[in-house]
This record gives sequence, C-alpha cells and structure tokens, in this order.
Amino acid sequence: MSIRDWPSMERPREKLAALGAQALSDAELLAVFLGSGVRGEDAVSRARRLLARHGSLRALVMALQGPPLRRLEGLGTVAACRLLAASELGSRCLQQALSRGPVLSDPHSAGQLFASRLGGLRQEAFAVAFLDARHHLLAFEILFHGTIDGAEVHPRVVVQRCLERNAAAVLVGHNHPSGVAEPSAADRNLTLRLREALALIDVRLLDHLVVGHGAPVSMAARGWL
Repeated sequence: MSIRDWPSMERPREKLAALGAQALSDAELLAVFLGSGVRGEDAVSRARRLLARHGSLRALVMALQGPPLRRLEGLGTVAACRLLAASELGSRCLQQALSRGPVLSDPHSAGQLFASRLGGLRQEAFAVAFLDARHHLLAFEILFHGTIDGAEVHPRVVVQRCLERNAAAVLVGHNHPSGVAEPSAADRNLTLRLREALALIDVRLLDHLVVGHGAPVSMAARGWL
C-alpha cells in the first residue's frame, strides 16, 4: 500500500506540517528527506531498512563520510550528497546557536528552551537537553512521544543517549497539552528514577521542567531534586 493511501496523520509530511519536525521519528524524518521509495517499498519502509542496516541515523550519515563519498546500498549518490549536506547544515546551525546562546544553568533559560520546543505540541512529549561540564548545550532531543495525557519514559534510553552524547549533565522536560503545568506524583517519581539511573554513569540531572500555559514549572526550583 502506498503512503498516499495511509491516514493523513500517519503520513510523514502531513504529520510534520501538523505537529512539527520534532514529532517525527528518525525513520519518518529520513523518509521525508528521501521523498520516495523504490519498487515494492514505500519511503518509510526504505528509511527503516537503511536505519536497521546501519543502527542509527548518525551511523548512516557517518557511513557516508569521505572523501570520496562512499556508496551505500539502497542510497543513491544524489540522496547521499543531500543527506551529508543536511547533516552539515544542522551541525553548523547548532554551532552558531551555541556560540551566541546562553549557558543553560538556571531554570529560566532552561524553561525558555523547553517551552520553545514543546509548547506547541498537541501530544505529550518528553525531551532531554544534553550538556557538557560547563552546562553548554550539546544537543536537544525529544526521546518519547505519547498521547494527549501521557508519554511512557524509559530511563535506560536516557542513560544510553547520555553515553552516546558524552554528556556531563542533563535537563529533562515534558509538556502537558492540557496547559496545566503542575507536576503530577508520577512526574516526581520519574524524576527520582532518572536521577538514580543517571547517577550510576556520573551524569547530573539538573532539572525536570513541565511545560504548559505560562511559565514552565521547575522541579529543581521547588526543591524536588
């Protein structure tokens, strides 16, 4: 079945337009980038096959690194060049943002970051800001997506991404689509579980921010960390 036959909110382009790029999985983002599939395989299946073969989006990009450009099965030269160019654009944008942006060392600046990335989402999402030892932002990722009233979070995945990012500290946050930013008992329990899991790899959990209408709520500011 063609992607055109899928429900509209399951199609990567329509999903991106409605919810933002942050709401898409790596496979969906890659599918949007590829634009089309091949005979007998839609773009999402093609993207999933490439990611499964190489292990991750980053590994796929790294496998193309040259010079000269390396050829990969299932990815033509034009698409490979475009993918490397997109990766370099993202890297340069992040470097420029970091060179001008503030250090994320207080609830206000951290809250602004999470509100800008999660505030417009209509479904709950859980994100992590990975920081170096001086609390400069290394990367910001939405790791888990959920429904309008919840998102399942796995601490082991957060730990794994911290190791991959070589983070010294993290900020975590999620949104409440209802607009009420008051942390629930489940939010506080998750914060403690994350702190304990991250302590095992010497990564500090600096804050857990809840985004709703108005200013985000900082659990660190409330003394819950």
